Amino acid sequence: MTVTLNHTIVHATDKHASAAFLVEILGLEQPASYGPFVVVQVGDTSLDFADDHAPDGFQRMHYCFLVSEDEFDAIWQRIRDRGLTFWADPSHRREGEINHNDGGRGLYWEDPDRHNLEIITVPYGGWG
Repeated sequence: MTVTLNHTIVHATDKHASAAFLVEILGLEQPASYGPFVVVQVGDTSLDFADDHAPDGFQRMHYCFLVSEDEFDAIWQRIRDRGLTFWADPSHRREGEINHNDGGRGLYWEDPDRHNLEIITVPYGGWG
């Protein structure tokens, strides 16, 4: 059996808004509802958005998406069209830039709940 990641839960203050944001930026199929979740399918894995109104909030996470060069261009344009801030690095020091790590391109931006989102065109280490 090959082990694959099936799904992960993404905590959000508004699961519908956060799922819609990701779908719009990445150009994915519209999300579906499944029980208490709003599900965004990303390849073989789903991101299951759940409302989380814990008084202490929730931990911000990092989600990275491997995309083609054409998908990168389209996503980067949608980020700019929305006037979103983006960075070339995970520490958010190189604002308005993209990186060329491992011979590809990459950038970071935040979702409405400040989860750190990333797109790359070549996996880390250049493998694959």
